[in-house]
Order: sequence, then structure tokens, then C-alpha cells
Amino acid sequence: MSTLRFRAVEEAFKRVPVEIAVPHQLPSEYFGKNVFNRTQMAKYLSKETMNTVLDAIDQGITLQREIADHVAAGMKMWAIEMGATHYTHWFQPLTEGTAEKHDSFVDYVNGPSGSIIERFSGKLLAQQEPDASSFPSGGIRNTFEARGYTAWDPSSPAFIIEDTLCIPTVFISYTGEALDYKTPLLKSLSAIDKAAVEVCKLFDPNVKKVYSYLGWEQEYFLVDQALYFARPDLNLTERTLMGHESAKNQQLEDHYFGAVPPRVVAFMREVEYEAYKYGIPLKTRHNEVAPNQFEIAPIYGETNLAIDQNLLIMSLMHKIAAKHNFKLLLHEKPFAGVNGSGKHNNWSLGTDTGVGLFTPGKTAHDNLRFVTFLINTLMAVYKHNSLLKASIMSAQNAHRLGANEAPPAIISVFLGSQLSAVLDKIEESSDDDDITMDELKKMKLGISHIPEVLIDNTDRNRTSPFAFTGNRFEFRAVGASANCSPAMSALNAVVANQLIDFKKEIERKMKSGMKKEQAIFDTIRHYIKACKPIRFDGNGYSDEWKEEAKKRRLDCETSVPLIFDAYLSEETVKMYENTSVLNERELHARNEVKWETYTKKIQIEARVLGDLSMNHIIPVATQYQSMLLDNLYKMRVVFDEEKAARLSKEDAALIEDIATHISAIKTNVDDMVEARKTANKLEDAREKAIAYHDNVEPFLNVIRYHIDKLELIVDNQMWPLPKYRELLFIS
Repeated sequence: MSTLRFRAVEEAFKRVPVEIAVPHQLPSEYFGKNVFNRTQMAKYLSKETMNTVLDAIDQGITLQREIADHVAAGMKMWAIEMGATHYTHWFQPLTEGTAEKHDSFVDYVNGPSGSIIERFSGKLLAQQEPDASSFPSGGIRNTFEARGYTAWDPSSPAFIIEDTLCIPTVFISYTGEALDYKTPLLKSLSAIDKAAVEVCKLFDPNVKKVYSYLGWEQEYFLVDQALYFARPDLNLTERTLMGHESAKNQQLEDHYFGAVPPRVVAFMREVEYEAYKYGIPLKTRHNEVAPNQFEIAPIYGETNLAIDQNLLIMSLMHKIAAKHNFKLLLHEKPFAGVNGSGKHNNWSLGTDTGVGLFTPGKTAHDNLRFVTFLINTLMAVYKHNSLLKASIMSAQNAHRLGANEAPPAIISVFLGSQLSAVLDKIEESSDDDDITMDELKKMKLGISHIPEVLIDNTDRNRTSPFAFTGNRFEFRAVGASANCSPAMSALNAVVANQLIDFKKEIERKMKSGMKKEQAIFDTIRHYIKACKPIRFDGNGYSDEWKEEAKKRRLDCETSVPLIFDAYLSEETVKMYENTSVLNERELHARNEVKWETYTKKIQIEARVLGDLSMNHIIPVATQYQSMLLDNLYKMRVVFDEEKAARLSKEDAALIEDIATHISAIKTNVDDMVEARKTANKLEDAREKAIAYHDNVEPFLNVIRYHIDKLELIVDNQMWPLPKYRELLFIS
């Protein structure tokens, strides 16, 4: 009997919901209490200092160092009153997670007494110098060159976790290159602001700023801690490298939006209580489609802040899950055969005048603006569909895309039949050099009716990676474990670049004598036709779509290392440099990190699977095979040859099957090790990643197939690892 597995199952079955401390106040009364937000700034900063900080946040004005001293003094006072003893610069290195180095407020005072004081200056707030050499840099920093800088991001408020004041920062190299995800994100937000304002002024000269908004939907699995630690593959890779499907999984669709199990409700409630303290406006919680899969989502917010909050909530969820004897799984595909976990990024743009740029208006003028931003976004996605796919791709997400309701690895845009019909009508309209806005209303192209037809005008397409959903775009291809920054940086940058091109085209036509509205309409009509290949409302899973996508010259590459090449294409480099988001050196460095990370992920999985195969699965299968052989021998001793042969026929077949699977596992593990050794000799990061993808990763599925077959044969009492029915249905 596998004592570890059954002890884990028994322990998991005995769990009861953990008692949690329920706040006595309403959420509105403690919302943001752990955040140095505007309310706290008003208490601890002078009016002049606060106004200067707010100008920096709202208008992008650079803060002077003397202001940082005033902010640091107020921030320290608030933090100490809240029980903080340490501070840290909280940043986002190229590791998908966050990083922090804690320093005490305590400082030594020279003198006879040798006393200490609490000190936190503007210099410490504004800039720190963590060791940069051990973070991924893609060659920008050498191991012996450790210097890198973190610099305060005032637009994302500081917060307190336990006894530490956390200050959101960027992370750059000694020579100025970005070593993180936040730096290019902030640059992309600046780029979309400037480009979109210029286009908005064609419709309303009062617009001074455009904001990028994000609403993320965080999917996740919960697994009992005891079962998790009894699965070395889950423990080390965050996914099950083996495991036969449960007889029942999600096929009845009875888990989706069902009653949340009591243990999970307790976990969700504590997550919400903690999130509110950090100013994270969680709104939704529910069961997802797969067993033991769930989702939370907040009210939308400004993109930079929303991403910081998502990173914080993922960290909080890990900690809180442990208190409830759960392990949180954010891997995109922890279980084969059931839905994976995504993080849908709902993205939109809005002006400082309160206008949603993807929200249809009530007049033809407003709707021309709406169509302008809609079509420019489609053009941007069309031109850079390979980059957008690369921005969400990873070793983990590759398992999810194209399977069980996840979008395919082909970027297309879903608009819905009615909006598509409106655009088709605009495209087919005749040219008229004398067209004016008044005449545009009379053309009855459907523009003035968009408000009525766009509100829930069609069913959602679950297979679309980039869908228009009424007043925003839903980038559904982003993975659950990902930092949203790469996807949002790419999306904001490509749209900003497209808007720059659009404005130049309008100015060119107006100089040639066209009226402004005519120039806009003429350009939109041309764009609608040009970007038509990116529009697809059908089934993204079908083989017909894959063939059609190739004909449309969309990027259909499925190899993760090759998908990353999109970052280094001539068009991508030019676009990023044109928007000042990333330079060519930074792009090359980031791809080095991507290839190295991919290689390491597959390398770890291969090592874990090899170890489990040889040290867990084969010994148990061999033991069971020996029991069958012993039984076979005994039957031949007891019965005559003819009867023994008849009675032992099934055992003999099982013995043969086991031998076949054991032999296949041994052979493929040995071949996988050799393939890994060959790949490891390659110096070039891209070539090594390709070798791991082409020559190592395929062995994982082959070995898994034979292990899963053995799981169906070997005595349940002997099988060493918790099975899917236990992992997915014990909650």
C-alpha cells in the first residue's frame, strides 16, 4: 500500500473550513487602510507636497528630490504608526514574480552613546541599489557587474505587508536599460497617452490626457496541501506531469458557477478582506469550469495600478491558501484533459473628459471617434499579431492555448455579426469629395445606430484570443501565472504606433485639401479593408480556421522559441523604438531571458519526470508485475495445465502489458536524458530552446502516456501518487 498517498487523502478528507477573523466594519470603512493613498497623503503630507505628488501622478510631472524628502518623512511616520519596522523597494524583475530586499528603518548614530534612530530619507525612497547580477538580464549585466537601480514609481501607492513598507519601483541597469516589466509598461502608457490625445483632438480639443484601463480576471486551482506535497511533479513544476483522467471531470459542467465548497468560501472571504485593505476592489468570485478551479476579478482600474494589484493579490492568495491548508496553482495547465487557467485582460482607453474611446456614442460625431479608435486598434493587432502572441507566450501557456475553451495560438479579433456588418457597410460606401459631418449622418451607414446594436449585440466567442465585448477588448490569451505587463506593454505600444501613423495620414490628406471629417472617414474605410484578415467570428479550434489563417498570412507558429522571434523582427524593433518603449538592445536581452527561461522550465520538467518514472512508477509497476507472476505460478501448481492456462489468461496479458509499458518508459527516459545532454552543449540560447522544444519536450508526452496506462493497471492500493479524482474532487 502507498502509505503516503493514503495518509494524504485521509488528511485532506478530514479538513474543515478554517475560522477567519471577520472585520467588524463595512469594506468601505477599511478599504485601502494598508495603502499610502490619497487619503493617507492628505493626513501626513503638507498640502503643497501632496499637490506636487498628485501632479506627478496625474500629469506625469517629474518629482524633485527635495519633494521626495517631504514624502519620505510623511510616509515613514504613517508606516511606523501602522507597525512597520522595515521598508523595501518592490519591483518586477524578468522572473514573472516580484522582488524585495528589506531594510530596517533603524540607523546607527555615531557618538559616545552609540544610539540608534529611525531614519528614512527621500534618497532612500527615490532610489535604491540592489544587486542586479543574479536577476535575469539577457546579457545586459555581467555577473561581476552587480550594480542596478530601483527608482520610485509615485503613480502606484506604497503599501504595508506585515511589518514592511513596500514601495513600487522600476528596475534599471547601471547603463540605463530596463531590467524589469514595469519600465516598458510605464513608457507604453506614456506613448498611448500622447498618441491618443493627438487623435482625440481631431474630435475634441479639450482632451488633455488618455488613460489605459485594465480589468483582469484571475483564474486558479486549489489543491489540498497534503495531496500537493505527495505529488513531486506539482511541487516542483506546478503541473501534473502524469495522471490519467478521472472518470468524471468537467464533462457534466456541474462545477461552473456552482455552490462554492465551504473551505474555499472561507479562503475567498479572507482573500477579499485582505484585498480591500490594500485598495484592491475585488468584485467577483465563482467556480470556474474545471473541478477545483475558481476565479476572482476586480473592478477595472488604471493599467499600471491594476497590474501591481494583480501581482500583489497573487502573492496574498499564496499566503492565505497556506493558512487554509490549500496550495494555490496558477500554472496555465496543471491538469491534462480539463480547462487550463487564464487571466483575461479587459483593456480599454478613456479620456480625462470622461469619454470611453471604445464606447459608442449618441451622435454620428461621437461614433466616428469610436470607429476611429476601434479600427486603429484592429490595424495595430493585424500588423503586430505575431508580437501580441509572443507577449503572452510561455512554456506554461503553450499547454493551455487551443485546448478546453482557451483561445488558439493564432491571434484574431472577434467583433460580432452586427458590428462587423457596420464596418462592412462603411467599407462599401462610395467616395464623396464633398462629404461633411451633416452628410455623414444622412448616409445611414449604421454609425449613428451603433449604441443600440453594440450593447450585448452578440454571443461571446470563447475561442477568440482578442474579442470586442461592448466597450473594451478582452485579451483572453494571457496566462494565469503571467505578469500582465508584457501583454499590456505590447498592446499599448502597437496601438500608440498605429495612432501616430493615423494622425500623420490625416494631416497629409488635410494638407492636400480634404476636409477633416472626409480625411478621417476615407482613412478609416481604407483601414477596414486592410485589416480585414484579422477579423474572425468563427470557431478558432477548427482545422479549417488554421488553414484559413495561413491564407490570411496570420502568424500560425506553435513553437514557443520561434514565436519569441517576433520580438526581434524589423517591424517590432522599429515600432518599439518609434514609441520609445524599448530599444533594440533591450529587446535582444529580453529574448535571451525568454529562451533561457523556456529551456529551464522544460529541463526541470524532464528531470522531474525522469526521476518519478525510475524511482516511483517503475518500482511499483514491477512489484505489481511480480505479484501477478507469483499468482500465475501458483495457479499452475494448483491446477492442471489446461485449466491453469484458462484461468491465468488475463493475468498473463496484464503481465505482458506492464512489461511493454515499463520497457517503453525506460527507453524513452534514457533517450530523453541523451537528448537533454545534446541540447545542453549548445551555447546559443535560441538554438538550445529550439532543441529542448523539438527534441526533449516530445518525450514528456510519450513517457506520460505509458505511465497513465500503468495507472489503470496497477493495484490502486499500490499506486504511489494521488490520482486526478483525488486532486480534483477533494476540496
